[in-house]
Amino acid sequence: MTSIRSLALLCVFSVSFTASADDRPNVILFIADDVSWNDFGCYGNDAARTPNIDSLASGGMRFTDFYLTASSCSPSRCSIITGRYPHNNGEASELHRPLPEYLVKFPKLLKEAGYYTALSGKNHMPQNGVDDSEVWSTKTGGKTKNMSGGEADWVELTENRPKDQPFFFWFAAYDAHRNWDADVQWKPDLYGSKHDPTDVVVPPYLADTPDTRQDLASYYNEITRFDWFIGQVRDELQRQGALDNTLLMVMADNGRPFPRAKTRVHDSGMKSAFVSHWPNGITQPGSSCDSLVSAIDICPTVLDLAGVEIPEQVQGVSFDQLFANPDDDLRKYAFSEHNWHDYEAHGRSVRREDGWLYIRNARPQYAWQGPADSVRSPSHQDLRKKRDAGELSKAQADVFLAPRPEEEFYRPEDATQTDNLVDRFRQGDGDSAAEGILTELREAMDAWQYATGDTIPKNYSQDYYDRETGGRKQPTGKVPYGRGDIYGDPAGAEREATRINKAGPK
Repeated sequence: MTSIRSLALLCVFSVSFTASADDRPNVILFIADDVSWNDFGCYGNDAARTPNIDSLASGGMRFTDFYLTASSCSPSRCSIITGRYPHNNGEASELHRPLPEYLVKFPKLLKEAGYYTALSGKNHMPQNGVDDSEVWSTKTGGKTKNMSGGEADWVELTENRPKDQPFFFWFAAYDAHRNWDADVQWKPDLYGSKHDPTDVVVPPYLADTPDTRQDLASYYNEITRFDWFIGQVRDELQRQGALDNTLLMVMADNGRPFPRAKTRVHDSGMKSAFVSHWPNGITQPGSSCDSLVSAIDICPTVLDLAGVEIPEQVQGVSFDQLFANPDDDLRKYAFSEHNWHDYEAHGRSVRREDGWLYIRNARPQYAWQGPADSVRSPSHQDLRKKRDAGELSKAQADVFLAPRPEEEFYRPEDATQTDNLVDRFRQGDGDSAAEGILTELREAMDAWQYATGDTIPKNYSQDYYDRETGGRKQPTGKVPYGRGDIYGDPAGAEREATRINKAGPK
């Protein structure tokens, strides 16, 4: 989908990139690591301090219905940078595994079109047979001895960039990934006081205990550090006079590293905050956009705005028109998936534009307890204690539920997504309108899986960690597993999904 404005840009930039370079927008994508959508102040969390992100939202646009394609670090990032669904990225649909060499990371196209491109912080997007120098003009780890959050050189890169080129920066923090290094690297003169555990917001699926509250407070500290560096980059752009023509986008790669968030296909794992700030392009500062948007739409949007041709591999759609018209509709459906991330898995979900959610699970025999670092956390262990004492609420018990339903279906108003309507319908307790929506979403899921080549592997990647403790599993002889011993075939392999560019329903 290409807007009239984008077509005009394309015509201009196809004539001469250099002559019009200053007219093309600069873009910075800020990616937090493991932060849920409702843990920024501008999304309703008054306890987590994010004054700079909140300021960007008040002067820009806050997207309220933005979803990831994977709630898992490297699969999510690879999906964003290729504009493709995870299973269409082959092995990269599973944690730590590489993209095929014939898929293009979109900053490479920007670099070829005259943009200065830089990655600082977390990369986590391996690719076979491609030198990253083809993608990035500059690539750094973003860390120093006493600052391991990934943001250490963001301001320096912004300050020292070539001033005769438009730029694209992929600024990817390690905040807020466990373990909580911000606690020991805290600088109160920069970030203020640490968060008070008594003030945090405890989600309904966690236990309200002192250890869990401290766990959340430490997580909030990492979010505030991430926010502070965003403010420093914004201020540097303002000093340069470059802020007005720079599109800033703030998001996360997946949900918080706590039970029932990261690796879940429910909203607690897949929904992300998405704040955009662009004085030259956002016509209604301080607005909210309720249009359904997917993370795979970032790639075509940035290419569209830069006047760069969108390659056939891209399955997302450009949302550039939403900056001028936030009330426009973009999508009817957004699809997400979960594949191997520490544990064997195959989950799929589709969200409708009005908030209905349908989930399909090909591994219902296993709990969706979260990744290993979450399982090892104080928050998960507090839930285990409540479970063993028979004190779990329904939302908390869902962390351990096994077997799980093969299908789940939730109303938009079901905030915790614990009232599975499929169970009700099977018991004869349902309404015809809701059952009609269930039929529609089942058909949409079927059409999407068929069009994109999604399959259920017979040779699954196996559990690498213990599901109860999060400790690494030991085979006979107490020799630790090597990951090569547990990897199987990725979803879509038997249909060569990496060669399929069809996107299915949108």
